[in-house]
Amino acid sequence: MGETTMDDLDQHLLARLRDNARAPVAELARALGLSRTTIQSRLARLERTGVIAGYAVRLSQAREAALIHAFVMLTVEPKQASAVTAALKRLSGVRRLQSVSGPFDMIATVEAANVSEMDGLIDEIGALKGVERTNSSLVLATKFDR
Repeated sequence: MGETTMDDLDQHLLARLRDNARAPVAELARALGLSRTTIQSRLARLERTGVIAGYAVRLSQAREAALIHAFVMLTVEPKQASAVTAALKRLSGVRRLQSVSGPFDMIATVEAANVSEMDGLIDEIGALKGVERTNSSLVLATKFDR
């Protein structure tokens, strides 16, 4: 198997880790019907090759439900994408930024504690140098999140 080749076992292991990144190796081994040594070596290889870049905290459903989430679509001035990206990265309420095709250049996934904070965050994004315009959509409900 090459360093970047993933097989079905790797896919199943990653699926289990998406459900619970803190699952003990023994639990993963039992669930997949393999030895702990096999799982440990697979994890080490996936980390070494960069398939697994790290492990993250997932907030509880209660905490997530307490936050307001929105998608902010941005139109960016030509040649300003890297400056806008750097500015957005400094805003703690911006959780994800993606470049996209279509009528907008980027989509930011943002979160705030309340409507007032969200309004301020969206205003702050719109005022960034290089941002021509924004269009925002508040998330009403998350149907599922993998």
